[in-house]
Amino acid sequence: INAEYGDFNKMFPNRNLGGKAEYKIYEYKYFLAASKKFPKFGTQGSLAMRKREVAGFLAHIAQETTGGWDTAPGGRYAWGLYFPEEMGCDKGNCAPYCAVVPEYPCVAGKGYHGRGPIQLSYNYNYGLFSKQYLGDKMILLNDPDRVKKDGELAFVSALWFWMTPQSPKPSCHDALVGNWVPTEKDLKCGRKPGFGVTINIVNGGVECNHKPMKSKTFHRVETYKLFCKKLGTTPGANLNCETQQQFAAFCG
Repeated sequence: INAEYGDFNKMFPNRNLGGKAEYKIYEYKYFLAASKKFPKFGTQGSLAMRKREVAGFLAHIAQETTGGWDTAPGGRYAWGLYFPEEMGCDKGNCAPYCAVVPEYPCVAGKGYHGRGPIQLSYNYNYGLFSKQYLGDKMILLNDPDRVKKDGELAFVSALWFWMTPQSPKPSCHDALVGNWVPTEKDLKCGRKPGFGVTINIVNGGVECNHKPMKSKTFHRVETYKLFCKKLGTTPGANLNCETQQQFAAFCG
């Protein structure tokens, strides 16, 4: 991992609700422990690609959890990893994020809103992650709050999402390190390797195929460019997804 302890703390100086969170899940030790469970993360491709992958992952988790605004102390991009869960959900003001997927049933009284660095959302993601990582789909379906209380589990959930392809999407990892080769359909839909396609994988339905680029997407890209600079690499090509169709789209 190229982001060392000091780099991490400088990139995320306001993490964990500015240090006031009950469970301080956003710490370098948890990121490091989780990354050891995914040996291909940050270790494949050229040195530039490896650094880009780490910068890309950190940029996405920064944007997903940001508490920043334009005139924020230290600048907008100093506020990543601020919120441990979707804003407002700690007070119960949140949609349940329950999709009708019989394999991963919603449990009464539980909500599957965004939690942790990548903001793991929906019952089917909690269930699939729980099944693949904890060996039982019901563990996190019964107790989704574990993702906002256990730092290592929180970062494992984010890296699991990053490293795991979910058809028809490739993994973010493969898209950034050169493993993913776009099909003819992908190219027709404007999807090419680079940071832009990772935005499509993470949040394509909301952020992609929009002109002008959405402000959320702009800030995602700017955070990535900033983190690439901090890690001593260049951002590469195809940085945004404003001309990309989402993966479920039909592109004739």
